[in-house]
Amino acid sequence: MPPKLPPKLCPKIILEGTRLTHKTDIAFKLNEHPQIVGPRKYRYHAPIISAEWCGFTNFPWGRGLINFEPQEEEMAMETYRTWARLFELLKYYSWIVDRFHLSTIVYQLRQGRHYDFKWLEERLAPLGFCIVFCTRTKESFARAREKRVKISGEPKQYGDLSVFIEEQEKFRKALSTSTLPHLEVDMSNDDVELACQTIADWLKENDLLRFRT
Repeated sequence: MPPKLPPKLCPKIILEGTRLTHKTDIAFKLNEHPQIVGPRKYRYHAPIISAEWCGFTNFPWGRGLINFEPQEEEMAMETYRTWARLFELLKYYSWIVDRFHLSTIVYQLRQGRHYDFKWLEERLAPLGFCIVFCTRTKESFARAREKRVKISGEPKQYGDLSVFIEEQEKFRKALSTSTLPHLEVDMSNDDVELACQTIADWLKENDLLRFRT
């Protein structure tokens, strides 16, 4: 008799929030967390994707799914449709997404353009997608900036912290209209390990670790 296999873990997590809230750090840690991906005896690749990829332009810090220009709108929407279809085809796999449609909504609203992603969430919900909203207190942004500018390839983007503080509230407003399950995680203490454990426990409590047929 073959050994009994453990239940398959295939959570689908979208990390959202403004800059300096450890979204990418959390994404990498979650992708190795035994409660999220199961026990591993060796390291192997698993998908971490991002709407922040600047795939629309042939230069650094260019445009993509978040900061596309009006003439690139159809390309952006087609890319979202493509991701949605890929998720549907590979529904029995785990997906960790470092920024997605809420980031697009927040950025484009700042440009005076409104996008409704209800259609996208209607496709993501049956697959078990959820949103983790990474935040921090106003007072803690300055400390986070001190650490980031030492390693950033474009430190000038962190000059005005009020931009991130205001953007955080816009994310909160966008999240309030989302139909996907969501969790807010305060990263003011910069404790990525604790955040990942909090997320893992929440996913388990809400039955979001396995695909529900």
